[in-house]
Amino acid sequence: MTGVQKGLAKVEVALRWDPSGAGTPANDLDIVAAVYDAADPHGEPVHLVHFGSRSPDGTITLNRDSHTGQGFGFDEVMTIELDRMAARLCRVVVGVVIQGADAGAGVGKTFADVAGTGVRIREGHTDLAASGFESVPDATAATVAEFTRDASGSWSLDARMRGFDAGPEEFARTMGADRP
Repeated sequence: MTGVQKGLAKVEVALRWDPSGAGTPANDLDIVAAVYDAADPHGEPVHLVHFGSRSPDGTITLNRDSHTGQGFGFDEVMTIELDRMAARLCRVVVGVVIQGADAGAGVGKTFADVAGTGVRIREGHTDLAASGFESVPDATAATVAEFTRDASGSWSLDARMRGFDAGPEEFARTMGADRP
């Protein structure tokens, strides 16, 4: 999943996965979005949006949240209204984290342990990017999209996937950091 799309306004990030097998802990994946200010585009996020929250300005909303992956189609869906964001906001990084994956402690699941994973990014009815998590099998979290605003105010998408060995809290702190 790579590529750059320019001139975006309102996008949807959708995540799917299969439920865990009988007698095993539930597969619980979550979409997380971090919004950054132009004054510090790789520092602390201005907003962090995840399950049970939305951005204070209402431009990022988690429309569907699953704790098990049960159901048909996409289990979690996040809407990001880039065209409504304040001019000082220049970057939005979207990621997926596996709940209960205590990275570093050797406990929990990686993307290789969760069947049927996939992410789709679309604007309207047009798919901008779609992928599974095969490129980051040993990761417990991954960034799936980076939206950036250029000097003219136009938003673009870079849909490169980057894996992390991090639990939810650490991932939220580091997902937007500048990486080589």
